[in-house]
Amino acid sequence: MKILVDADGCPVKGIIVRIAKQYNIEVVMIKNICHELHDDYAKIITVDQGKDVADIVLINNAKEGDVVVTQDYGVAAMALAKKAVVINQNGWCYTESNIDELLMKRHIGQEMRRKHKKYTKTPKRKKEDNLEFENKFKELVEALLKK
Repeated sequence: MKILVDADGCPVKGIIVRIAKQYNIEVVMIKNICHELHDDYAKIITVDQGKDVADIVLINNAKEGDVVVTQDYGVAAMALAKKAVVINQNGWCYTESNIDELLMKRHIGQEMRRKHKKYTKTPKRKKEDNLEFENKFKELVEALLKK
């Protein structure tokens, strides 16, 4: 098992690395050249800038039983297809039973924004969000290690 992180927009990279170190789990962070990222523990893969380049590299490196951390529903769907376990930055797991609905909601939201040219702001991340992720992520890792 390894942990693959869609690192460009991931606000919990430090938490992931800290927990991975505790359990001696490999971490691979994929980012594009526009983002600076250095870590002594994680393997960092830097890819060219471009639509979905980092996503494709992440999925090509994912295997059954790996943990994928992403907020991208498309990446989550592809990772689930490879039988990876997928969690977002808020500690919420994507599953075969919820991914289709999420993809449909994303599609409808994109269509609405295109038609109405109206965009909403993402709320600022709070300390509670990080704590929630940390607790859920640790529970997930421990459950997978027991298998």
